[in-house]
Order: sequence, then C-alpha cells, then structure tokens
Amino acid sequence: MCGAAGARRSIDLTRSNQDFEGQPGLAKAALFGLCPRCHARSLFQSNNILSVPFADHCPVCGFDFSASNVGDGPAALLMIPVAAIIIALALWLHNVVTLPFWVHVVIWVPATTLLTLASIRVVKAALLILEYRRSAGEAGGHQPK
Repeated sequence: MCGAAGARRSIDLTRSNQDFEGQPGLAKAALFGLCPRCHARSLFQSNNILSVPFADHCPVCGFDFSASNVGDGPAALLMIPVAAIIIALALWLHNVVTLPFWVHVVIWVPATTLLTLASIRVVKAALLILEYRRSAGEAGGHQPK
C-alpha cells in the first residue's frame, strides 16, 4: 500500500492536449467550477464561494463526480503556500507596527481560515479536472490488505 489511503494513480500519457482543444483552460474551469466533460457550472453543490462539496453528478451531461476522488490533495497543496503568505504578512506587519501577540492571533487566525476556504474550492476543482483530462484512476488490481 502506498500513500495515506493506498490510492496510487495511473496516468494515460497517450492523450494529447489536442484532445482538449477549444475547452476552457484549467484556471478558468477550476475558478468557475465547470464540469470537465460539458463545461457547465455544475461541479459544486452550490455556487456559494464557501461551498466546497462536489455535486453528485452534472445535471447537464450526467457525469458522475462521485467517481472522482481528490482526497486530501487540495489540503496538502494549500498548506505550504497559505502558511508562507500568512507568515510573510504577519512578519511584515510586525516590522511595520509592533502589536501585542493577541492582536496577531485576532488578525491571522481568521485570515488563514478565509484564505484557505477561498482557495480550497479552486484547488479541488483543478485536481478533479486534471484527473479527468489525464484519465487518472486507481492503479489496476491493487487491493488494500
């Protein structure tokens, strides 16, 4: 078993970028929560920016989003950049204005939470779209013991 859940991925490298000509770019598709198959705005259960769960399926083309599982990937990809941004801003603010520790807690805990919630939706969508575009799936025949 490899990784936290033993979810090894296989990637079909035979698909070229020509297969996706005319489709929206990854950034646009992830930002707007577009279905990887039909490009409808249906990837998430709600259009609310803080709504993170995927919809069960696309109401337009019927693509089953539950078959794709991005797992802990978005959280793992966000930890370092979010921490770097928050730490850099906190150090900058501390050098500009010396504030008591409790003020830093009041500022940076909510800022970290908001930055993470605002970006996790986009990262989840990007990983699902990449999984679809690269035909990634569970590695063949490996059963957890």
